[in-house]
Amino acid sequence: MSDLSLPSQSKGVAIITGAAQGLGRAIALRLASDGFDVALNDIPAKAPALEELVNEIKAGAGTNSERRAIFVPGSVAKEDDVMELVARTVRELGGLDVMVANAGVALNGFISDTSVEDWDALYAVNVRGTFLCYKHAADAMIKQGRGGRIVGACSIAGKKGFPDSPAYSSSKFAVRGLTQSAAQEYGKYGITVNAYAPGSIVTELLGKFDAYNVKKQGLEPGQWTESLKNRAALGKLLTPTDIANLVSFIVSKNASFITGQSVSGFRSVSRDTNGTDGDGFTRSSLMGVVYLIKPSKN
Repeated sequence: MSDLSLPSQSKGVAIITGAAQGLGRAIALRLASDGFDVALNDIPAKAPALEELVNEIKAGAGTNSERRAIFVPGSVAKEDDVMELVARTVRELGGLDVMVANAGVALNGFISDTSVEDWDALYAVNVRGTFLCYKHAADAMIKQGRGGRIVGACSIAGKKGFPDSPAYSSSKFAVRGLTQSAAQEYGKYGITVNAYAPGSIVTELLGKFDAYNVKKQGLEPGQWTESLKNRAALGKLLTPTDIANLVSFIVSKNASFITGQSVSGFRSVSRDTNGTDGDGFTRSSLMGVVYLIKPSKN
């Protein structure tokens, strides 16, 4: 990976998908602050938000110097769009060192209520989109010959299934499996592949989940979200900045030995943890709100 010593120079080039809002936006700002030039992606309808963020980064938001930034609208579910995203990034910013495949969608509903069309639409973004980002980013990194970092968006729902989110949960299990496989495939090229797998984050999506549970359980608005807070040892939920800080570490030189992990150990311990996740170093709560790092028994 590029790691130039002068603060005014770039640490490398990072792509962030789903960057127009929430988690993706926070990651973009953090990586720009860390010294990366960035290429931002989201669906065409969100191009104005991408342009605004690009201008903010170019003006030096949160950084000591101006950073180069471009935006490339498109759908991660379409291979041509992903190929164009990677190609433009390499052409205009000079290479690719980090891919953050953050774009994703959610869907509530029981199996019997989920249509094939809705299932396929979610999988197109969450699974095929992640696969395409991993594939074409890795191809570019291998061609460059300087290693790289690939980061995917898993979830607590990718470590324990939930009865009313079968499509979303199974798609995140797929991301975790893909991440483990890709880590083994690309390690010989100096490319690490990891994912973040948080529970509840204070974003617009959390508000949608709250509204769903208000309707489903007859709760007052905000009551479901408050219950998640009450289950956390620290009495609070994650913010996008918390996840951006984790991504900042995963893509740094200090994380060069970490690969194949869907990291949720940065969460605090729940009051009623039980069960283990599939990566062998955390215990997860049933509600997936918080985690406790523990040594592997292997």
